[in-house]
Amino acid sequence: MSGFVDECQLNVRGGDGGAGCVSFRREGPEAMGGPNGGDGGNGGNIWLVADHNVSSLLAFRDHPHRRADNGVHGKGKDLHGRRGESMEITVPMGTVVFDMYTGDTLAELVNHGDRWLAAAGGRGGRGNAKFLSNKRRAPSFAEQGEHGEERWLRLELKLMADVALVGFPNAGKSTFISVVSAAKPKIANYPFTTLEPNLGVVRVDDDTEFVVADIPGLIEGASEGKGLGHQFLRHIERARVLCLLLDLASMDGVSPQEQERILLNELGAYRPELLERPRVTVGTKADVVQPDELEALGWDGLIMSSVTRQGVSEVVGRLAQQVHDVRQAIEWAEGVVVLRPEASGAAVERVADGEFRLLGRDVERVVALNDVTTPEALSYIDYRLERLGVPKMLSKAGAREGDVIWIGEFSFEYSPDL
Repeated sequence: MSGFVDECQLNVRGGDGGAGCVSFRREGPEAMGGPNGGDGGNGGNIWLVADHNVSSLLAFRDHPHRRADNGVHGKGKDLHGRRGESMEITVPMGTVVFDMYTGDTLAELVNHGDRWLAAAGGRGGRGNAKFLSNKRRAPSFAEQGEHGEERWLRLELKLMADVALVGFPNAGKSTFISVVSAAKPKIANYPFTTLEPNLGVVRVDDDTEFVVADIPGLIEGASEGKGLGHQFLRHIERARVLCLLLDLASMDGVSPQEQERILLNELGAYRPELLERPRVTVGTKADVVQPDELEALGWDGLIMSSVTRQGVSEVVGRLAQQVHDVRQAIEWAEGVVVLRPEASGAAVERVADGEFRLLGRDVERVVALNDVTTPEALSYIDYRLERLGVPKMLSKAGAREGDVIWIGEFSFEYSPDL
């Protein structure tokens, strides 16, 4: 079974917040003292963190669930509960995060140390001491802990490399990367030897080095999913320079010019912008092609043989120069790109005749944190909804007396005097 995994599903759940405590002082002469219930601790968050020491998504293939610690409940004597420990999940650089159900892109973790909040922990409930006021001298309710956020994500790895080796199966990509770097891919004389991408670091001198990715062989129709298809085409997306390796001694008799045409066509069909990337085109396996055969092929470009090392240093030099030029010309992506900010506040949605749903983190929290079975807590919920402007919003939306209003799993009948 392969040790390289570049796509997986991940279920994350933040820790639940601890509940607030209902307590009153009962010490010495203060048999009926004031409220002293402590707050519950916040639940732990779950963060995704890019780490250059992680090379694949293998850790999630068989164990896709991650849970952060819950917060501890509050206690009497104003003792607050401990917050839950947050969890950091390390992923490879170049990981893209999608919502599994909508397909929306949520974040890209490009560089070492990039962080993204995958699931927020629930807020701890406030103890009854926090509800003391001139109107409420002895509050007999406290907030419940909020449930942690839970979601299913799809992670997709796009390798971070300076150079992507692109070519037909058995074009010599793996042999080349094994010669110019310390990478040791599996090599054999049959198609599709490489079934997973390989990365190698090419060191030219003390000041010059670059990362090369050996992409499994492409075939005609790869952009439509044929062969290994999209499974590995995406690893080419972030390469700064493309190196097209064309087999001068193709077993199928396909000329290098035809190989180049097919490869460029597949790259353009997958991502048109890939055709604008700097590229170096090289004819491989020069050791098995005679000069007259090379002339008959009509090939007058770069040639090399990874077996005899003929032309290898020239190719490496060309690639190093291209990488240097690109690094000088562009500033590569930095930081985390978060594309879906979370909605707050409140909004009204009509779900059916006589039924409305209140949406938004603030309004949902009012119900989630309070005990709807306690009359005093219900009175506090009414107060909070009024402060958020909910009665006016419902009135503008056309709600009438007796209509059913939903907030999360909780429902109540609408009254204009709310």
